[in-house]
Amino acid sequence: MVGYLAKPDGAGPWPVVLLGHDGVGLDDYQRGRVDDLGAHGYLTFALDYHGGRTFFGQPEAMLERIMPMMGDTDRMLSLGLAALDVLLAEPGADPNRISAIGYGAGGRIVLELARAGAGLEAVAAIHPGLPLEKFDRWGDSDATYLLSTGSDDPLCTPTQLLELGSAMQQAGLDWRAHIYGGARHAFWARPEQGAGATDSTVERTVPGAGYHATHAPRLWQAVLGFVTSSVDRRS
Repeated sequence: MVGYLAKPDGAGPWPVVLLGHDGVGLDDYQRGRVDDLGAHGYLTFALDYHGGRTFFGQPEAMLERIMPMMGDTDRMLSLGLAALDVLLAEPGADPNRISAIGYGAGGRIVLELARAGAGLEAVAAIHPGLPLEKFDRWGDSDATYLLSTGSDDPLCTPTQLLELGSAMQQAGLDWRAHIYGGARHAFWARPEQGAGATDSTVERTVPGAGYHATHAPRLWQAVLGFVTSSVDRRS
């Protein structure tokens, strides 16, 4: 597997952020989020569970790779933990200040990491891939959670997201949810992201997906503010 790393200026120690991409693959948008977090003082690593490949315009190939992974919790944990090991092995990484951000299937990976007690203190899950069963086993997780989706997302609906939040609440977790009105799946995905990608190729790859120019920057500012406030609160 491969990944993408951004280091802040200075000598550290720095708080760290692990980023998990969506099912289409690690693209220019998510590399840009890594760079932005690095500029804000976070040592940030994006795992790449497709090994350098993207699936724009290839829905069947994407599903052939994604669906077996989504049905295998051990596989998701092994990928997430391997990436976290790489991140924490970087000089200057602060192992006591770990956050995670995940999109789609990457959102499911970071939720599984939190559930497994990987030491995350803040988790932002953006239209995460959800299992059929409820997330009702949270172990010793004491992370703070931000859950986000679009009101018109057919793959991670507001109702499903709030069911996840309800399970978190029953477990005594600190969570909040953001629902973006009129937004579809992957509404953050700019048309120019990735080699040869357009809004139509994103939608053909993932039915129900579509860029929302108003909500895309709002989402990122919310995620960035959430991570910053969570790390500051525990510093």
